[in-house]
Amino acid sequence: MTHSEPARTALAPASPSAVAAMGMAIYGCGPDEAALFRELAPRFGVRPAITAAAASEANVDLAFGSRCVSVGHKTRITDATLLALSRAGVEYVSTRSIGYDHIDVDYAASVGIVVENVAYSPDSVADYSLMLMLMAVRHAKAMIRRADVHDYRLNEVRGRELRDLTIGVIGTGRIGAAVIDRLRGFGCRILAHDSRPMTSAVYVPLDELLRQSDIVTLHTPLTAETHHLLNRRRIERLKRGAFVINTGRGALIDTEALLPALTSGRLGGAALDVLEGEEGIFYADCSDRAIESTSLARLQELPNVLISPHTAFYTDHALSDTVENSIINCLTFESGDQRG
Repeated sequence: MTHSEPARTALAPASPSAVAAMGMAIYGCGPDEAALFRELAPRFGVRPAITAAAASEANVDLAFGSRCVSVGHKTRITDATLLALSRAGVEYVSTRSIGYDHIDVDYAASVGIVVENVAYSPDSVADYSLMLMLMAVRHAKAMIRRADVHDYRLNEVRGRELRDLTIGVIGTGRIGAAVIDRLRGFGCRILAHDSRPMTSAVYVPLDELLRQSDIVTLHTPLTAETHHLLNRRRIERLKRGAFVINTGRGALIDTEALLPALTSGRLGGAALDVLEGEEGIFYADCSDRAIESTSLARLQELPNVLISPHTAFYTDHALSDTVENSIINCLTFESGDQRG
């Protein structure tokens, strides 16, 4: 059974005066996030210590004197790092993401650290997901490639209109629900699958959704239960000519099982904002070196596959939400007002 993304973040700050000059170490912080932390932290009575480096055993000294730290989602936080943070006095980690798959939450709890995610604008990922659907069914990649070399002929493969299609939404938490809201405006048929139905969409078993859907879009968190949710067996059950959209986590799909379905033409295409093995590739400039991921290289060669570098979340609104709610999470923990 799949379920929607967790949303345990606390959304109301403690009084800044109650935690004046609270120290907060912030790891894995890019320039845009750093600017927002420096702007927002003083308003909440927080003194940020910021580094672009991911949290590691080598830089836990940044967290000395802080019970709370904020970490990014781009690098896995190892158990050794969690233990080192605990020994440095850290009791709370706010991850600037919805997913927890880069942190072993159970291990963190065993060394006395609470881990929570943040809520941010679901519209960022929902808008992007709709864009990828439209690009996929209108064969945008092939069209742009032809136009770039001044071939302006119509492709013999016509596009399709969303109103004529059935869209299957897997995971209907905040982001999946926002996707459904947008799809209603296109007049398409919508099916949904989630272990905790939370929208008015028509919910069906997963195999039924795969069999009926012209587009399958993934919005469920990555857990041991959902790892390779679309495995070889389920990919074979997808409707012939169907499109797969993934703005959730790469390992929701067995990439090695997806590739033959795409290369054979049994599937219409895929639009993937996340990919297995993206670590160390996405968020880096790899233009001057060979890509180590053979599956990524093979996918990018295909005219019916769109790849983007885990960027669906990346809007000004969502980034501001992420930074502010990471600060608020820490304030709420400090105040003792934790939500279970």
